[in-house]
Amino acid sequence: MVSADERLTVWLRGHVQGVGMRWWIRSRALELGLAGWARNLDDGRVEVVAEGPREALEHLLAALSSPRTPGRVNGLSHRWGDAGGMSGFVER
Repeated sequence: MVSADERLTVWLRGHVQGVGMRWWIRSRALELGLAGWARNLDDGRVEVVAEGPREALEHLLAALSSPRTPGRVNGLSHRWGDAGGMSGFVER
């Protein structure tokens, strides 16, 4: 049985804007075969919405929690949901 794709939404806090974070996230997402987008929010956070297989999304979540990210992530929150059929991955 093939599992359905899921959606992962993540909000990153810390020094995450102006450091190449969205480009870095896009690169990781494309390596994992995920679709979605990453954008800067007015409050200084970065929001990521990605869709794909749960295992690939969990790898992305782990990468976002890693000290290897650009800048400095002081914290993140996330939620899981149903995929909506996105294609490609863009920086907004």
